[in-house]
Amino acid sequence: MAAWLPAAAAPVLRGIHGLPLLHSAHRMFASQTEGERKVTQILKEKFPRATAIQVTDISGGCGAMYEIKIESEEFKEKRTVQQHQMVNQALKEEIKGMHGLRVFTSVPKH
Repeated sequence: MAAWLPAAAAPVLRGIHGLPLLHSAHRMFASQTEGERKVTQILKEKFPRATAIQVTDISGGCGAMYEIKIESEEFKEKRTVQQHQMVNQALKEEIKGMHGLRVFTSVPKH
């Protein structure tokens, strides 16, 4: 009989900043969706100094809602709301077709 382990004993997958990857863990080895690739490419172009960009379709693959985690020097000395406004401006056209967007921004720690 196999031993039962509590969920706390299972390893937790972590992304940038050590945040648990709750929504994207099931797709860890899958390739990005077309929407994820498109949003990632736009963010790479708009934030060329970004050290980490993670885009996850959290709508189940239909492209209606995304979670974005981006770490960039461009955010240095800006308040969180200003950082999020920068991301929203970069994705202005794409946001028109979305139902929701979760944005997490940070500045790289040296």
